Amino acid sequence: MPVVPRRVDRTPGASQTESAPAESKLLHGTLTYEIRGAAYAVHGALGPGFLESIYEEALIRELAERGMAFERQWAVTVSYKGIVVGEHRLDLVVDRKVIVELKAQKGLSDAHRAQVISYLRASGLRVGLLMNFGTHKLEIERFVR
Repeated sequence: MPVVPRRVDRTPGASQTESAPAESKLLHGTLTYEIRGAAYAVHGALGPGFLESIYEEALIRELAERGMAFERQWAVTVSYKGIVVGEHRLDLVVDRKVIVELKAQKGLSDAHRAQVISYLRASGLRVGLLMNFGTHKLEIERFVR
């Protein structure tokens, strides 16, 4: 029976001044902390109101400036009963460890959360970040499978 991903912490609007984890006990905690820092920099500079593609472009530039490895539009095959039924592209995968799903909406919904959980299951990766740039306060939710 496959392990169903579950959301382990929810951090909408977390403080931009949090201290970095010395040795995070969270799976990929230091990496997700660095990704979140890049996202806060983008949101602080641009604010809400742009299309998701604008935030994606700005975030990849910020990640690159920080020397972080990432891949855009990472292809994941979707299988049903052992048969490939399609392919989906993930917004970003950082260091081949963390899925970053970007939104620019009025708020996050259960459908957005289900999307990240499905991506984790399909990709085999263990950690995902769901980010919403569409609000005055950046929303970030962390998921672990």
